[in-house]
Amino acid sequence: MMTDAPILIRYHQPGTGAGLGVLRGETVHDISDCFPSLAALFRASLNNVAGVIAAVERAAADALRRFPASQLDNAPASTLPHWLPPLDEQEVWAAGVTYMRSREARQEEASDGGDVYARVYDAPRPEIFYKASAKNTVGHLGHVGIRSDSAWNVPEPELGLAINPAMELLGFTIGNDMSSRDIEGANPLYLPQAKLYAASCALGPGILLAPSDQWLAATIRLDIARAGEAVFSGAISTDQIKRGIAELIDYLGRSNSYPDGVFLLTGTGIVPPAEFTLLPGDEVRIGIDGIGSLKNWVIGV
Repeated sequence: MMTDAPILIRYHQPGTGAGLGVLRGETVHDISDCFPSLAALFRASLNNVAGVIAAVERAAADALRRFPASQLDNAPASTLPHWLPPLDEQEVWAAGVTYMRSREARQEEASDGGDVYARVYDAPRPEIFYKASAKNTVGHLGHVGIRSDSAWNVPEPELGLAINPAMELLGFTIGNDMSSRDIEGANPLYLPQAKLYAASCALGPGILLAPSDQWLAATIRLDIARAGEAVFSGAISTDQIKRGIAELIDYLGRSNSYPDGVFLLTGTGIVPPAEFTLLPGDEVRIGIDGIGSLKNWVIGV
């Protein structure tokens, strides 16, 4: 699959608010005049994905406002330009146990041996769960949260799918499905508490507009630093994902609808060792070939 497709971003400018742009190299091309919101773009792409992507590319080429992407490299604040997560009205859902390593990790953390995870890995129906609303999702250079009532917290680096209201794939993004492993491990019924809380999800830096029925051929990398020193690094190829794109989108759309589009995180295959937990101040960086790098700092919530 090509990886030189346009990367769609959202950003904040003081005085004007949220804008849409296309990231080309180190330059942002503003396309807000053509697409006032991401939800509007998702809706316009219904049964017209190729046409909307072509319109995005034309708008970027004709953009009158262009600026260095480095202008956005600030912590989120209303008075400063900064990156926004590439969603506005969309929900974020997630698929679990899609890598063998994820199955093994869930079994390791489960107090009852984790038979439920072994069974779902091989079952026809995938595990799919609600992950986050826009209010609990942060963007590049924002702060992800760890729960105050959990002692074992980890990031989960994942390839994300951007899907329009017709359940058609628009492209790919980087996701961090933050997780409290001890809470889920105590009982699988605690999954919502382990997964859904303030700042529990990060997306960004943008959406690689590349519709396909094949996985983006890429390596996912996770690097965690503490006080400037590396404390964990890992990588995995997207070719290790067990489920197919069409399969996951099919189940996500069954008996449900997403009028402004939806994001689906596709599971993690990178799991820090059992003795590792995130601490406030840690830096989490997730990179995926062709999309870029999503960097966040950890805070307690």
